[in-house]
Amino acid sequence: MATITLMTRTALADALLAEDNAEDNGWLDALDRMTCPAHRRWLHQCCHSDLHVSRVSGHRWCRPCGRALEVAVDEVARTIALHCPTCGRGARTRADAQLVAACEASLTASVTARTRTAA
Repeated sequence: MATITLMTRTALADALLAEDNAEDNGWLDALDRMTCPAHRRWLHQCCHSDLHVSRVSGHRWCRPCGRALEVAVDEVARTIALHCPTCGRGARTRADAQLVAACEASLTASVTARTRTAA
């Protein structure tokens, strides 16, 4: 079990380093990352943090209500959903779609890393 955990952490560390380098060189937009440079985790594991709310870009933000959208990550079904706790609005904007796509890619990458280490 310790070997699997270490190899999974290594896969995350490698992904973080690769995305850091790609972003620094202009090959990757910061909003398209699968990993979080602030939390040093897979994005789907920390996208619920207030740090990932942006009123300017609209990421995790309900403009009509002026509130942060809640995030539901289902690792078993491999789904990501955004929801406004006030009006019930779901993911409707380009920013919402971008966050959901990045979280889905993050979830897939983390599952792939776990699968490879278990084999």
